[in-house]
Amino acid sequence: MSLTLYLPQDAAALALGADAVAAALSAEAAARGIEVRLVRTGSRGMVWLEPLLEIERDGVRHGFGPLEASDTGALFESDFSDHPKALGPVEAIPFLARQTRLTFARCGVIDPLDLDAYRSHGGLKGLARARTMAPAEIVAEVIESGLRGRGGAGFPTGIKWKTVLEAEGAQKYIVCNADEGDSGTFADRMLMEGDPFCLIEGMSIAGLAVGASRGYVYCRSEYPHAIRTFGAALEVAHGAGLLGDGFDIELRVGAGSYVCGEETALLNSMEGKRGTVRAKPPLPAHKGFMGRPTVINNVISLASVPVILAEGAAYYKSFGLGRSLGTVPLQIAGNVKHGGLFEAAFGMTIRELIEDICGGTSSGRSVKAVQIGGPLGAYFPAHMFDTALGYEECDAAGGLIGHAGIVVFDDTSDMGAMARFAMEFCAVESCGTCTPCRIGAVRGVEVIDRIRAGDPAAPAILADLCETMREGSLCALGGFTPYPVESALKYFPEDFIPQKEAAE
Repeated sequence: MSLTLYLPQDAAALALGADAVAAALSAEAAARGIEVRLVRTGSRGMVWLEPLLEIERDGVRHGFGPLEASDTGALFESDFSDHPKALGPVEAIPFLARQTRLTFARCGVIDPLDLDAYRSHGGLKGLARARTMAPAEIVAEVIESGLRGRGGAGFPTGIKWKTVLEAEGAQKYIVCNADEGDSGTFADRMLMEGDPFCLIEGMSIAGLAVGASRGYVYCRSEYPHAIRTFGAALEVAHGAGLLGDGFDIELRVGAGSYVCGEETALLNSMEGKRGTVRAKPPLPAHKGFMGRPTVINNVISLASVPVILAEGAAYYKSFGLGRSLGTVPLQIAGNVKHGGLFEAAFGMTIRELIEDICGGTSSGRSVKAVQIGGPLGAYFPAHMFDTALGYEECDAAGGLIGHAGIVVFDDTSDMGAMARFAMEFCAVESCGTCTPCRIGAVRGVEVIDRIRAGDPAAPAILADLCETMREGSLCALGGFTPYPVESALKYFPEDFIPQKEAAE
């Protein structure tokens, strides 16, 4: 008897005991004399079901989870069918069935280091087509698709590529920003751990499009599993001749500074300098890494390119809303019943996502607020949950979609304390280049404390300070910090009442 089982080695699954389950499965199989092929995959993104074990029957993958090592004996006894933790066909689980998986289609499905499996699931099709096209044709296809930066700014990816293509330079570069520092975000990590060849393919297509011969992936040091998996994928790609002939990629690991998620600070760090923000102009597209024309895109932006080239721009842009085209990997965290990664076309409302798909809070209490766009995103109260998840839609509502990290808070949360945290976060993480960010964040913490102590003059001071930070900062850190502070004060004023009175 021989079995093929699939079990994630994604960081979330490992944190929840996946390696212990893997060891127990192997030991149980050996004791029973059963040959087992255990394929370690990325994650499907349903974190509450991790570790999620899958077995294929008649071409359909069936799941069991969340598993513990002690469950393995009963799994073998049941012949992997009638078990208390049986979930049925994995792709029929509502959280997964309601997704539109384009960028994450292979995550949790294949061994992330099996290049043949990558090919058999549609991989390298986009690169093969790109190799038959002129650079300007590739760029035009990406522009036509409507793909925008998934790192937060939402700038059209194809326009950035066009600028680099037309720039003068003997050497050009592709830089992938994998410094995923926003709390509540994990899509970059999941992609690099679960489908690294997708990122390699996207960067290779970008290299063809702009005439770059070298690419770099800048990853945060806090992602050891992503670093290990992606590094191994680069070795496989080199061995297979996918890299090294005309275009090559190198992995660089940062030292753990939040501000290095800003593209110019990232470039300084890559060049061995202190990670501080550069003034613009010049734009990185003209003078980027080592002063040469450089494309800088987020992991998800680059990983979305293969499906665009494989299926065509018209297919990709058939998903979405308004100017927010294609799909977005929504990363749901915080106090939520069903958290994880949900890839869907732009346009779903906050209410549909949180209340319907994610089942509300894990505590069972009502949802008080949802923060969208990382620690510097605005708080959306319940009466704004019909806002559609799109760039312009979130902007019109006074927020931003950013990297699409979504953190849920229940009705026990103190939003005044969260606003203070945002200012304190900026004070700690500021690179010091901009006075409004460096000084303003420190003063902001003090003014919030004054508001919470009952100073009637403090709210007006905070409003002026937020405006100064927004207008005077060179990067998103100081510029976006006002979003959570202003939204918390606007929608949850009761959380700013004097602390002495609150205690009474």
